[in-house]
Amino acid sequence: MNTSQATPVVPKKLLLPFILVTSLFALWGFANAVTDPMVQAFKKVLELSNSQAAWVQMAFYGGYFCMALPAALFVRKFSYKSGVLVGLTLYAGGALLFYPAATTGQFWFFCLGLYILTFGLAFLETTANPYILALGDQKTATQRLNLAQAFNPVGLIVGLMVAKFFVLDLLQSDDVENFSALPEAQKLLIKSADLMVIRNPYVILGLVVLAILILIAVNKMPQAKGDGAMPSIKDTFGELFKNKKYTLGVISLVLYMGAQIGCWTYIYQYAESKGISSSTAANYQLVAFILFTVGRAIGTYLLKFISSGKLLFYFSSLGGLFALGTVVLEGDAGLYSLVMVSLFLSIMFPTIYGIALEGLKEDQSKIGAAGLVMAIVGGALLPKLQGMIIDLGGVEVNDITIMGLSEMNLSFLLPVICFVSVAIYGMWIHKKHNIAEIA
Repeated sequence: MNTSQATPVVPKKLLLPFILVTSLFALWGFANAVTDPMVQAFKKVLELSNSQAAWVQMAFYGGYFCMALPAALFVRKFSYKSGVLVGLTLYAGGALLFYPAATTGQFWFFCLGLYILTFGLAFLETTANPYILALGDQKTATQRLNLAQAFNPVGLIVGLMVAKFFVLDLLQSDDVENFSALPEAQKLLIKSADLMVIRNPYVILGLVVLAILILIAVNKMPQAKGDGAMPSIKDTFGELFKNKKYTLGVISLVLYMGAQIGCWTYIYQYAESKGISSSTAANYQLVAFILFTVGRAIGTYLLKFISSGKLLFYFSSLGGLFALGTVVLEGDAGLYSLVMVSLFLSIMFPTIYGIALEGLKEDQSKIGAAGLVMAIVGGALLPKLQGMIIDLGGVEVNDITIMGLSEMNLSFLLPVICFVSVAIYGMWIHKKHNIAEIA
């Protein structure tokens, strides 16, 4: 008899901490989803190029990169709960900065708010992901993380709905066919009104996060804490970089994040190239998020029967195939193909994360988790590069064609390359390590 089959994904005694920590996954999903459409919103309102507007994602995901290691060091010295509380404080503070940013009308101020907000998200992800892995048997760690991550799309969907109905639908600049040609005085009035529209969801979000902070602060949770006798940071990094599975996992996560954020950010510009408004494009992204949620559920179930590496290979390969469809297909077919990519994005982050940290000691996991959260910087760098490709012929989305493809379509070759690379990592893991998740 295989007794491992009776191993619960989440032990009953750890159910409440699991639920509280899992709620954070929805919280940062909301921040991700409400921010993606802001690239297009700021482009319209502030008359930016695609690559200039991509500074939204540079600030957002750059914050992860800068704060992930300090967050890990903090958690290593103190506790998971302390890390969560600091993260929520920074999250709320960054969101509330949108109030003075809208008053000044300065793009850099909004980016600063996002940068600080993601300091908080870096704390939350650095803390929550390894915490979830630790809340139960290691045999079910990747399943447990996929289960927790399944609530991330809930936040994504809610965030997108807020962005659509309370931002994109209300932007006056998006209703004007040639906003740049308006008289300066009229543009200034519209700009001021639109910046207030962008501001409001973030300010409300900041207040909600403060309420959640209080809720978690008053609840008892396991106070996992680092041991002062643990190896030095230098030694820990040295051990991690010798671990090929971990190192390649970090690289794969950089590429995955670049592909995901590129597909989710530029679905608005891709739709624009087909003559579709930003508000309508949000409907397509909503379908993408629903598929992402469905894919996460399917993937979590399949992990009972298929090794992590093999499933990662399958999903990455199919994601790359649909991303390629976005490049070569014309009209609505290309847009539908782009939407379908999200079905296969679904399990990649938690699966890569779980594979990379599998088998590490607790002290290595804390620092290793920071490296993986730092890898989220791929969501800053690669979309910026994709924006530069879109701007090759000018600030519009269909300025020139290259090898028979519009610059917009051509830019999605970047996610294709990322998916292929992740698929190779998945197959390597399957062949070399054969990490099978047992229910």
